[in-house]
Amino acid sequence: MKRLLVFQSDFGLSDGAVSAMYGVALSVDPSLKISNNTHDIPTFNIWEGSYRLLQAIPYWPEGTVFVSVVDPGVGCDRRSIVAKTSVGHYVVTPDNGTLSHIKNKIGITEARLIDEKVNRLPRSGESYTFHGRDVYAYTGARIAAGVISFKEVGPKIDVKSLVEFPLSGLYKKEDEIKGIIEILDIRFGNLWTNVPRELFKQLNIPLGDKVLIKIEKDKTVRYEEEVIYGRSFADSELEDAILYVNSLDNLGLALNQKSFAHTYGIGTGSDWKISIRKLRR
Repeated sequence: MKRLLVFQSDFGLSDGAVSAMYGVALSVDPSLKISNNTHDIPTFNIWEGSYRLLQAIPYWPEGTVFVSVVDPGVGCDRRSIVAKTSVGHYVVTPDNGTLSHIKNKIGITEARLIDEKVNRLPRSGESYTFHGRDVYAYTGARIAAGVISFKEVGPKIDVKSLVEFPLSGLYKKEDEIKGIIEILDIRFGNLWTNVPRELFKQLNIPLGDKVLIKIEKDKTVRYEEEVIYGRSFADSELEDAILYVNSLDNLGLALNQKSFAHTYGIGTGSDWKISIRKLRR
């Protein structure tokens, strides 16, 4: 059975790297259906690569093969693997933290080490800097085309041994929730948190009310204001802040028709803390 194949990387589209990955995949099977998740992940940003998989995978059919290449350690002793998610997707990637969000939010049932003696582009053995083409695109295409089964990728490895980033930093205490800024809605500069809607509901804040938002990094306050809670951006005045539920059912923070991230210099990751506090009346 043929499967869909989806690529993502930090390569950009300004040179031929992504095209070369397509070429390798189509050389395995010219009838493969290949799509892109994104190739605009900031260079070397494994955290964002991990999150972009979480953002997309749940909406693809079971059996889809994802190839994710954000690989600052290419050529070193980091492992090359294929993981199977609890909902039946496959992810071909370096074992460098790229699977953190998927493992924690969706689940990984099995992982295998890629046997490069078998699953590597022929005549590429002396190349150590483009595993995205030579190992990951090639192996992903072979799985998607049905040339090899998941078991034929290579030996099974312990899922618990996969490299992970810590995704903690979420808790509720009385009238306050603390979390992190996980990612940006990159084109618009909105901040996406790890605070789920169901947890936020426990604060019993009606639409139209305001909450106190505080954002910190390294114990330095970068933003602290009262912000309206609304359904969407039009519920706030132009360029005003709004707290809303984003498309992944988590809390987001935006400026109406302006970049929150650029305006206030806000970044992403576990060191960017956010507090959402119910105002006392």
